[in-house]
Amino acid sequence: MIKWISTIFSSTKKENNTDCTKPEVHEHQKNNIESVSNKFLIVGLGNIGAEYVNTRHNIGFKIVDFLARKEGISFETVKLGALAGYKFKGRTFLLLKPNTYMNLSGKAVQYWMDKEKIPLENILVITDDLNLSFGTIRIRQKGSDGGHNGLKNINLVLNTQNYARFRFGISDEFKKGKQVDYVLGDWDDAEKTALPERLEVASEIIKSFGTAGLENTMTAFNGK
Repeated sequence: MIKWISTIFSSTKKENNTDCTKPEVHEHQKNNIESVSNKFLIVGLGNIGAEYVNTRHNIGFKIVDFLARKEGISFETVKLGALAGYKFKGRTFLLLKPNTYMNLSGKAVQYWMDKEKIPLENILVITDDLNLSFGTIRIRQKGSDGGHNGLKNINLVLNTQNYARFRFGISDEFKKGKQVDYVLGDWDDAEKTALPERLEVASEIIKSFGTAGLENTMTAFNGK
């Protein structure tokens, strides 16, 4: 498996950086790479550790784990995270679970974007969202962090908000002062019952992003 993933990782040729005029800009921002890459980085945000596995805040991990199981692929421990790779309709999908903890997620995203020469428009970041009712899907081309520490750090490290994000609603059914306990708490019984169908939809969103494009994916899945 490791050898197979390594083959995928080494398949992309180095980009020509002759058009770069700002030496301090990250590799993924150089040349304003055209949307011709068939490689996509799908980043599920979460916290590492068994105590966080079934928490609401880890829905990003849960979604990419679901897709990996569905496709019969496994995650391998790599620098700054765990990675699984597979091909679908001529596209290569790299599923990333950063191991940096939520508030340092940008470090892993930047590293794998640069290493694999993946353009910014081929990045999809999956997060939980307290402002959406449970299971509600909202896909956007760009936007603020909305108070989410993972997105906040990615925005800071990449120095941009212009990347696609897939927000999964976890609702805000918590008492005053209990937000942290709620976000880091387990799903309730009703949510657990509904999750399989929501995870199935989420896996289709990822594949649609890489094959049909962001705009078509937004039209097809937002609000569903």
